[in-house]
Amino acid sequence: MRISQLLIPTLRETPAEAEVVSHQLMVRAGFIRKAAAGIYTYLPLATRVIQKISRIVREEMDEKGGQEVLLPIVQPAELWKETGRWDVYGDEMFRLKDRHQREFCLGPTHEEITTDLVRGEIRSYKQLPLLLYQIQNKYRDERRPRFGLMRGREFIMKDLYSFDRDEAGAQESYRKMYDAYTRVFTRCGLTFRPVLADAGAIGGSGGTHEFMVLAESGEAAVVYCSECDYAANVERAECSPKPEVVTKDPMEIALVSTPGVKTVDGLTKFLQRGAEQLIKTLVYQADKRMVMVLVRGDREVNEIKLSNFLGGPLTLELASPEAVNALCGCETGYVGPVGVKDVEIIADAEVPLMVNAVTGANKAGYHLTGVNPGRDFTIGRVADLRTVEAGEPCPKCSQPLLAARGIEVGQVFNLGTKYSKALGARYLDENGKEKLMVMGCYGIGVTRTMAAAIEQNHDADGIKWPMPIAPFHIVVVPVSLKDQAVAEAAEKLYQDLKALGLEVIIDDRDERPGVKFKDADLIGYPLRVTVGAKTLQEGKVEIKSRHSGVVDLIALGEAASYLQRIIETSI
Repeated sequence: MRISQLLIPTLRETPAEAEVVSHQLMVRAGFIRKAAAGIYTYLPLATRVIQKISRIVREEMDEKGGQEVLLPIVQPAELWKETGRWDVYGDEMFRLKDRHQREFCLGPTHEEITTDLVRGEIRSYKQLPLLLYQIQNKYRDERRPRFGLMRGREFIMKDLYSFDRDEAGAQESYRKMYDAYTRVFTRCGLTFRPVLADAGAIGGSGGTHEFMVLAESGEAAVVYCSECDYAANVERAECSPKPEVVTKDPMEIALVSTPGVKTVDGLTKFLQRGAEQLIKTLVYQADKRMVMVLVRGDREVNEIKLSNFLGGPLTLELASPEAVNALCGCETGYVGPVGVKDVEIIADAEVPLMVNAVTGANKAGYHLTGVNPGRDFTIGRVADLRTVEAGEPCPKCSQPLLAARGIEVGQVFNLGTKYSKALGARYLDENGKEKLMVMGCYGIGVTRTMAAAIEQNHDADGIKWPMPIAPFHIVVVPVSLKDQAVAEAAEKLYQDLKALGLEVIIDDRDERPGVKFKDADLIGYPLRVTVGAKTLQEGKVEIKSRHSGVVDLIALGEAASYLQRIIETSI
């Protein structure tokens, strides 16, 4: 391919609307153009990357027994109403009506329609297990589309759905997909971690793992252990209670004036007490009921854990000031558990271990000291309700946990019978008895993987593509096309590389060398071959690695085989 014939509209300036590096660089390097908020056109370079990621995904899905299908984007509302998700999915669903006023949606996910297909076609246990997947567009009406391809309203996704006879079979399908995903992201050349995660709106009774590409710009926080394989999203990470070292007997409870002091920071300064000696009290509205939640002052409530503990998913939000005042007789900031009635008190596992703590007094301008759980107030239920922090002990091996930011590019779910029960997906076992199929679902964000690869691999000059998913592996840059010897040598090398089946592009534009070099770095070709008059006089060309920055001078006659060896060892 010749750059003069390819649509690569590079830009020198960073678009004002582009917030993250991947968005900035994909626009500047001519990969994407915005059609509307959260909706993008993929230009030739982006399309090549998408095709490469998709090919890797297909190969790994097929290797595990997956069968590719293509399901409708426009889905009838009736199926979603059967599972109850039509009314609960929320405003992210694009809804529409046809000319007969029948309701449809643009598919944000495909559990319903895949299960409907299977329930109509599968009759016997002999037809199971079944793994069906597709790679196609998904649609979610994000409230605030942002970060380019990281959170758009239209995106490309691979979703696979497994159907098994029993839980053991479902676990085997889960293992297969976990292994396949590990291979997919390894083959894409990414640094990633599978982490324990929360199932969220997809639901199901089983576990779930998210595959996180580690990058400083990641919107998700993860913790992991450097000594064992434990890793988890902070929403899911387990916390071990850390008991206070008791050095004295419980004190008597005392009312202390704390005028205008409403925050943990303010209280620690005013009372000269550590935040770990405070009990933070939060009142939540959980659907139609209120609950009082207690954590140590130096901890944060993990609302995902709280929602799950309360039987979620449910609508969970901090109670209004009016509701707090009606319950406790004071404003937020002076609320505490002592003397409170008519509300369930739920505590994080560390709270019952506290001695001589400080809490709100349920009286404006006052707090209580010498508060001891069990003696001064009764806890209804205890659970792990807080967010883990770096340095805490690993739940598996007790070594300190490390923290990182991650970009979710894939997730594997064990769904159990949530959808098969709602839609009646059953089969007949060996004894002719009707049973529900056990399901799993497995997604990879193809376009998000492309963006995540850039977030993890870039520098001040542009993208640094991993070799397996680069749009082209090699760019040949003749310094001057007016120099016949340079032009001919560059063209011959280009043709030799093509003959070897290598993915090569030649910058045959009548541009200054500096422009060509800047574009090559911006676009991120892994290998740049510069053919210049000076090195050509020595019978050599300059080969530069985009990732390492290392430059080698290689004999012109050996350059093609040299480049072939580099690429073969990098894919």
